[in-house]
Amino acid sequence: MRLKNNIFTTLLLAIGFILHQITPGILGGMKFDFLLSFMIVSLLLNSKFENAMLTGLLAGLLSAMTTTFPGGQLPNIIDKIFTCLILFVVIKYLSQFKDNSIIVGLIGGLGTFISGIIFLGSATFITGLPVPIEMLIITVVIPTTIVNGIGTVFVYGITKKAIKLSGIALH
Repeated sequence: MRLKNNIFTTLLLAIGFILHQITPGILGGMKFDFLLSFMIVSLLLNSKFENAMLTGLLAGLLSAMTTTFPGGQLPNIIDKIFTCLILFVVIKYLSQFKDNSIIVGLIGGLGTFISGIIFLGSATFITGLPVPIEMLIITVVIPTTIVNGIGTVFVYGITKKAIKLSGIALH
């Protein structure tokens, strides 16, 4: 993997990390995870397996360090790695459509939904949940899926335009 691609992935995750940090916790200490939007954009821009693994591991570690969910460190790492692996396959399958805003939004929403379900599922087994899983899906996962689906379209568009204007070649 090229160093330039790794640095770009890390930069995107750092921006997502900052947004994740300033987002307040809501029901049961859960946070909207804006780091996911940037994680997904990284996968869309560099859809190599090595980048998917790097992105999942780094995003998981960053989320784990800042989680407000009691015992949410390991579930964050698990969910980001598995989400990246699943999205890697989805993005490879839909690669010819990844410049379509609707597809990008669907990938962003799908990735967020998968991440939320994996997080809640692993948290249920590892630490337990402060409220019923159905309530967390309805109040946190679904709203975040919608917000991140839309947000991913904007972040992806802005990032692609910045790459084009700067003349950076990522692949």
